[in-house]
Amino acid sequence: MSEYRHEYKYICSEQQLALIQNNIKGLMECDAHAGEDNQYRIRSLYFDDYCDSCMKDNLNGNDPREKFRIRIYDQKLSYIRLELKRKERGKTKKTACVIDEALCRRILAGQPLAMDAVDAPVYRKFCLWQQVRLLVPKVIVEYERVPYIYRDGNVRVTLDRNVSSSSMVEQFLDAGIVTRPVMPLGQHVLEVKFDALIPDFLYAAAQLEKMRQTTYSKYYLCRKYSLAGGNKV
Repeated sequence: MSEYRHEYKYICSEQQLALIQNNIKGLMECDAHAGEDNQYRIRSLYFDDYCDSCMKDNLNGNDPREKFRIRIYDQKLSYIRLELKRKERGKTKKTACVIDEALCRRILAGQPLAMDAVDAPVYRKFCLWQQVRLLVPKVIVEYERVPYIYRDGNVRVTLDRNVSSSSMVEQFLDAGIVTRPVMPLGQHVLEVKFDALIPDFLYAAAQLEKMRQTTYSKYYLCRKYSLAGGNKV
């Protein structure tokens, strides 16, 4: 697997997503981690510093740029990932480690972290950023994902519906938090990730030539919405 991957995002309607899913489901296999309905719910907690550098980097298209997040799936606290996403020269690299619930709660509370609590470079970098850049939780991003994979070329197509956010970051590990949608009614996100090339037949099946590509991340969309609203949800 390549360290850096292509990652394209598209804004599309529910009708477009349904058509794309119908086109690719016979060509790609559903991710084994998805549930019986071929989807799972993703909740991510994004971090930024006191200057909102990550948000400004995304807005300005700075290269390279990085941001940290903590992610859980289907509200299960038995598997919590600390991730660092790096964007460089149009490609994306993701490094991650698993943390436990107790450590996650220390992070949420803003408590000092032991550098040796997790034996992973990404965790030690997070600790450094927390100390030097005053990294703090900024926003929760939540959505439902239907994931498909094609092993040749390590292609991954995900259909992300109902992107919503919350500024109540202290509730990240709680069940059933209240969120607000951040996109117009009926708009969703299609993501396409691959190492080097995407096969022509998958490109055509996903109708990528007809999609409106966006450079903004879900983090940026949710932060922008939160700041524009001027209050917490």
